[in-house]
Amino acid sequence: MGLTMLYFAWVRERVGAGEERVDPPEGVQTVAGLIEWLSARSDGHAAAFAAPSRLRAAIDQRFVPLDAALNGAREVAIFPPVTGG
Repeated sequence: MGLTMLYFAWVRERVGAGEERVDPPEGVQTVAGLIEWLSARSDGHAAAFAAPSRLRAAIDQRFVPLDAALNGAREVAIFPPVTGG
């Protein structure tokens, strides 16, 4: 399953890229599992995903909880909580 990953704000800074294409193994079924798998890709990924509870996600441009199933997702965005003003 090929996925386009999008990273925003400090997540992007730590990963070192705003976007990447990944092909997670079949065992990765949820956003939380994807974050865990991504953490092993590099030191930057590990730093970005060290505290998953501080992250928010969207699958194919829809906000989802971290336990959401990937189910054929094409795009997953990871970002810090958004605040307004």
